[in-house]
Amino acid sequence: MNKIKAYFTNNNTEAASLAAFRILFGALMLFSLIRFVAMGWVEQFYILPKWHFTYYGFSWVKTLGVYTYSLFALCMISCVGIILGFKYRLSIITFFLTFTYIELIDKTTYLNHYYFVSVLSFLLCFLPLNAKFSLDAYKKGYEFKFVPSWTVDSIKILLSIVYFYAGLAKLNSDWLLRAQPLKIWLSTKTSLPIIGSLMNDTWFHYAMSWSGAIYDLTIPFLLWTRKTRPYAFVVVVIFHVFTRILFNIGMFPYIMICITLIFFDAKFHQELLNLVKRIVPFTKQATTLLQEKVYQFKSSKLVLGALSLFFAIQLLLPFRNLLYPGELFWTEQGFRFSWRVMLIEKVGLITYTVRDSDTGKFFQVKNSDFLTPLQIKQMSFQPDFILEYAHLLGDHFKSQGHKNIQIFAECYVALNGRLNQQFVDPTVDLYSQKENFNNKTWIVPLRDEIKGF
Repeated sequence: MNKIKAYFTNNNTEAASLAAFRILFGALMLFSLIRFVAMGWVEQFYILPKWHFTYYGFSWVKTLGVYTYSLFALCMISCVGIILGFKYRLSIITFFLTFTYIELIDKTTYLNHYYFVSVLSFLLCFLPLNAKFSLDAYKKGYEFKFVPSWTVDSIKILLSIVYFYAGLAKLNSDWLLRAQPLKIWLSTKTSLPIIGSLMNDTWFHYAMSWSGAIYDLTIPFLLWTRKTRPYAFVVVVIFHVFTRILFNIGMFPYIMICITLIFFDAKFHQELLNLVKRIVPFTKQATTLLQEKVYQFKSSKLVLGALSLFFAIQLLLPFRNLLYPGELFWTEQGFRFSWRVMLIEKVGLITYTVRDSDTGKFFQVKNSDFLTPLQIKQMSFQPDFILEYAHLLGDHFKSQGHKNIQIFAECYVALNGRLNQQFVDPTVDLYSQKENFNNKTWIVPLRDEIKGF
């Protein structure tokens, strides 16, 4: 206990690590947002769809229509503030709120790295990334040479959780014993130069699966250790560049490579700041600031308490799937927000029937009349999407004067190379089912359960 207390009260590190991380994070986020707008995805994902699939408890988050561009603009402005360290606390909180709001508009666009950005930006709201080399410091006339070590280590811990939990998630029979879903995905990459001929080889599928699991499980420890850190970072770069070549996963590889630099010592980050000074001459004025010794939190116990709760949630939340029966990859109950990255390939086909419970009359729904192609694809195999869409349809047809509405679904799903199987009990009126945290009993169990799956 004395060692723990000493760590939080007396253990300090140079503030250059946080300053360099702030600039990198802000620049990456700014570029990602500009890219998102330039690709036309704001209109495609948030403006054009008639309906949006919401997260449980966040149905109040609505699209702003064309004003969604204003939300992106505000998020970009906050990125500039983060980079410059200008009104940093306001900038990072604004970024967290706007970025997270955008992601909550429609869960169709859910990606693990979007969730990671929201979680990381929340953490950064509590850390003094503007203690050094910032406009905030320049305005005050002084900057801090040192910050508490836990402020830097907390970022390392979060990144370690992401990697290690992603590795734990790969310890399943589909990934290790069937090389799925990598076998499906790699087999479509035979046109790649040089390595294309390997993409149909079974041994290569297993090599990629096993090496991916080993990488995720070990890389945090290798990065924490000073002797192995340079070699581990080379592996990080190779791994993420290779996955970027194989899979269209956007900015995620570059974000992970840059953020991993936080594991290097303060001297390395000071060199990065010196590089910025050489590239942007006016930043040299920051060197004239008076250097105070150690950054002091005004309410350190409150901050540490909040971060303790934050990390407790991060450690426990990925295991909530244990509260549900059945195969996780099939039911997906507790699948999101748990760092289960690229573990499933599911294809679904679903038909909805609207029935009058009194007369027995019915008609089938043409999904494309209401949803975009991406929404149809995601809805066809994810239970919460299927249930929410049933309610959206029921409410829609009720508003048109239909009465005694029942909604039934005929749904078949293929998981990780398996044959199609019935996914939804066709006798259950989905319109009568409520979305909550209870087990969805209307999901038909996977027939070929595999031990360890």
